[in-house]
Amino acid sequence: MDPIKNQISAIDPLTIDPVAEPNGEEALHRILSGSTVFSDSRPLAAVTSLDQRRHRKAQIAGGLLLGAAAVTAGVLVASSFETVSSNPMPAVTLPTSTPTPSVSVTPTPTPTATPSVAPSATPVATAAPTPTQSPTPTTPPAVASAPAVPPVQAPTSQTYTFPDGHLSFTYPVGWSIRADQGPFDPPGTAEASRIVTVFDAAGAEVARVFNGNYADGTGGWVKRTVYDRAVVPGVVSSASPNDPVQFGFFAHQAALMTHPGEEAPATPLDETPTYIMDVRLASEMQAGETGSGINQIRVPNGIMSAYVMFDLNKQPAFATPEAAKAWMGTAEYAQLKSMLLSLSYK
Repeated sequence: MDPIKNQISAIDPLTIDPVAEPNGEEALHRILSGSTVFSDSRPLAAVTSLDQRRHRKAQIAGGLLLGAAAVTAGVLVASSFETVSSNPMPAVTLPTSTPTPSVSVTPTPTPTATPSVAPSATPVATAAPTPTQSPTPTTPPAVASAPAVPPVQAPTSQTYTFPDGHLSFTYPVGWSIRADQGPFDPPGTAEASRIVTVFDAAGAEVARVFNGNYADGTGGWVKRTVYDRAVVPGVVSSASPNDPVQFGFFAHQAALMTHPGEEAPATPLDETPTYIMDVRLASEMQAGETGSGINQIRVPNGIMSAYVMFDLNKQPAFATPEAAKAWMGTAEYAQLKSMLLSLSYK
């Protein structure tokens, strides 16, 4: 039993009994040269007990298991380097060294796997963030503030309506009006006739608006120069519905009317023009030599007329036609024009 015991002891990594290393050449010579005589005549003290043998077998089996686990771990590590997924998973930090088992099962050294892909090629920089990473803080959405309420604009105009409720117009805030009895015929119709005088902020008379059932006027032959005209949409003539009612600013120069076949008059046109700003039918506001016409508009309840009052002490109202055209660019002109265009009959 000594040769067998010695051979087993030589490969037992956990032996506690120091045994001399056997001589391989001597053992081979014994096997080949002759039969070995086995004897159980050794002293009892040299015989290994059954419990010791069982204990030693358990130690050998444990060593084999540790060696197999080390080999398996090396294979798994090599596989992790060789396989690179097309869809990279979150970056994982691998151990820098392969755990070395404390016991080697076989004298053959454990092979070290060489990764086919360099660790630097692993797309760690582009990997998706792991669940443990803190999300990037986002700026909370701004709370929409309530829209600013625009300040209430003060009214720039006011409205006057005649007592019977038919005729009305607007005029600037700060201006004033005065309503007077207008001409009437027959008796008993006075209540329906009113002359409304309009005053500017300085108290100067600037315009008159009349509505009633009676009016008169005269005319003559003139040469008319029209500077401005526009349709009054709120008034339609009951006598000539197809002849639009218009606002106009123009000048008249008195002339002698000539009939066909007559010689031209020796007296030239009056060089002093009369400036007019009123509301009338479009047919009575033609430019050139024509009848002066009238500014009376037939409406269902009688007559309507509206016109600007120029300073009677200034004749003409403007020194030159150029001065009249320049006045058209003033605020006063715009206010008077707006007032006449606002006339409305219902």
